[in-house]
Amino acid sequence: MSEQINKTVDMDDNDKTQRQLERLQATLNRACKNVPFHRNRIREAGLSDITGLEDIEKLPFMDRTHLATHYPYGLFAVPLRDIVRIHTAPGSGTSPSISGYTKTDLMIWKKMVAGAYAEANVTDRDIILVHLPPGLANWARDYKDGGEAVGASVIPNSPLSVAKTLMVLRDYKVTTLVTTPVFARHLTAHMFDRECHPNALNLKQIILVGEPDDGRTISELRDSLHVDVWLNYGLSEIPGPAIAHECRYHDGLHINDDHILPEIIDPATGVPLPTGEKGELVLTTLSARAFPLIRFRTGDMATLISQVCPCGATSTRIQWLAEQADNYMLISGIRVSQAQVRENLKIALKMPALGCTMKRSCRSGEDILLIALIMDEHLFSDEIKNLQQLIAHAEETLTEQNGIKVKLRLTQQRA
Repeated sequence: MSEQINKTVDMDDNDKTQRQLERLQATLNRACKNVPFHRNRIREAGLSDITGLEDIEKLPFMDRTHLATHYPYGLFAVPLRDIVRIHTAPGSGTSPSISGYTKTDLMIWKKMVAGAYAEANVTDRDIILVHLPPGLANWARDYKDGGEAVGASVIPNSPLSVAKTLMVLRDYKVTTLVTTPVFARHLTAHMFDRECHPNALNLKQIILVGEPDDGRTISELRDSLHVDVWLNYGLSEIPGPAIAHECRYHDGLHINDDHILPEIIDPATGVPLPTGEKGELVLTTLSARAFPLIRFRTGDMATLISQVCPCGATSTRIQWLAEQADNYMLISGIRVSQAQVRENLKIALKMPALGCTMKRSCRSGEDILLIALIMDEHLFSDEIKNLQQLIAHAEETLTEQNGIKVKLRLTQQRA
């Protein structure tokens, strides 16, 4: 399966580079023809033609603010009649980020996810359970489609409690679990608290999405549950999961570079960095028809791996690092802008200014954004009569805007 998905696996370097170049040229031509944003920026850069992959460094970057500015359909490169699916993700402003798929885009993405499954040894004899938070509902559909493409039986994503999830794993003889690291840890703790032995399950592999390994989660899951653990990298704005995945050697993640071109840059200067140096991951779509992204700054830190993988694939590999290049918080795969949350909180609480701190917290196997709101006289002014109702309203509003659960708590004013 993976050999069918990653067309560059058996290609020599010259053929691979030529294919990437041709697809990049086609992407830029389509973007310039159909998207004023891209046409104007490329003209401003003074780049009349792309003759080599290195020319991409002359193009300007994209980031999440551009997606918000051109909400909802300003970055689509095809007519709306050709769009068959629309995804949303939390944006950098008050508007969400919108991305779209054509039928061809969906087919390519399904094959990419199927390829990630195949590398994780998932076959038509497996039973897959997808358990992802509401903010990754789009990814859950992609993992369902990819699982069905390899012929596996798929239990689609549903908001099950940890106890119900364990019941499904045991009774339905699930062999493959797709979930986030935080829920996998919570599930393991729940099993051991109730003295459920891993041998009582048919579980063979866990595919983790949303976050890089923290240095201990993967090894602990392997040791505790006697399963193989695979890491997938994805990005909602591209959009979708399985942009990169591990092979059987678990030595970095293979990027589907037949469809997505990676770069590593210095996050402070934007200067491209040589292979092996740590920097921000930048991605350019090569085959996306509906929603091309050109030099999109992901905010994720990574390094490119120069050594050839023992599996023999020549696709670009990255080491996904557990840190961010921007001021976003990564919570179960959802990127949260602290600055935007603060502005939205002011609006929800009807306050021109406030003091607050934010941190990631885990409750019942779910990552949440915990905001400590510093008390002052404004919260007790005549303009705010029902503080408890206002806090509940703010929590509900921020949860809906960001795709993750948000909880507010009051704390003493800073000294």
